[in-house]
Amino acid sequence: MSDIQIVKMDEGGVNARILAKETKADFRRIKAASLKMRARFTSAEGKRFFVRLFSTLQLNTHFISVIARTRLDHEDVAKVEAALRTKMDAVNESLNKAIDGAEALFKSHGVTSVATYDTVPLEVDVGVMSSAGRRYLEVLGKLDQLMPLLQTLEIHEVITAQAVDIQRAGLKRQVRDVANGARNFAMGLRRRMNALGNRDGIDTGDLPAAPEKDATADVQTVSPGGDGVQDSGDASPSAGQADASLER
Repeated sequence: MSDIQIVKMDEGGVNARILAKETKADFRRIKAASLKMRARFTSAEGKRFFVRLFSTLQLNTHFISVIARTRLDHEDVAKVEAALRTKMDAVNESLNKAIDGAEALFKSHGVTSVATYDTVPLEVDVGVMSSAGRRYLEVLGKLDQLMPLLQTLEIHEVITAQAVDIQRAGLKRQVRDVANGARNFAMGLRRRMNALGNRDGIDTGDLPAAPEKDATADVQTVSPGGDGVQDSGDASPSAGQADASLER
C-alpha cells in the first residue's frame, strides 16, 4: 500500500520549465576568476529569483567594479559600490528579522515541523565572481529559507493568508530591487563612459539587458519594511500585482 500514489509528483519538470523560460546571461567576455559554490533552492520564489536575477546582477556588478574603473574616477565607482552594498544590507536585515520573527512564532505556538516542497530542488554549482555576488547569493538563500516558514504559519493559522501575501510581496520586492539597482547603477556608469567618447576603444558590451521588464526605476534607498511575519502594510496593490505576475 505504501507504493500507491494518489497524486502525480514532480520529477524535475518544474525546474526545467523555470530554466527554459529565462534568457541565458552571456559570460563569454568575462575574464574574471570565480569561486565555485553549491547553491540549492527549494521554493518557487527562490528558484525563479535565482535564475532571473543572479547572473545579471553578477554581470552588472562586474561592469561597475571592473570595467567602469578603467575609465571613470575610482572614488565615483566606490560611491556606487557603497550604495549597492547599502541596498544589499537593508534587504539582508529585513530577511533576518523576518526569519527570526517566524521562528519566534513557531516556538510560541508550539509548531515543530516546517512545510516541505514536493518538487525537486534546484541544485547548481555557481561561479561567484565578487563579494557582491556572494552576498546576493546569500540573500537569495535566505528568501528561499523564509518561504516555507511563512507557508507553515499560514497552514497552522498563526498568521493570515493576507499577511503572508503582504510579507512575501514586500520582501521579494526588496530582493528584486537590489538586482534592478545594480542594473541601473551600471547603466548610469556606462552612459558616463560613453559621454567621454570611449576614445581608447574600451568595450562596454558586457552590460546585459534589463532582467525584469516590470522593474521600477529604483536607484534609491531600499526601505527595510516588513520586519517579522506580521502584516507590515508596506505592499501596495500595484506591488502585489507585479509580484503575482512573476509567479505565472
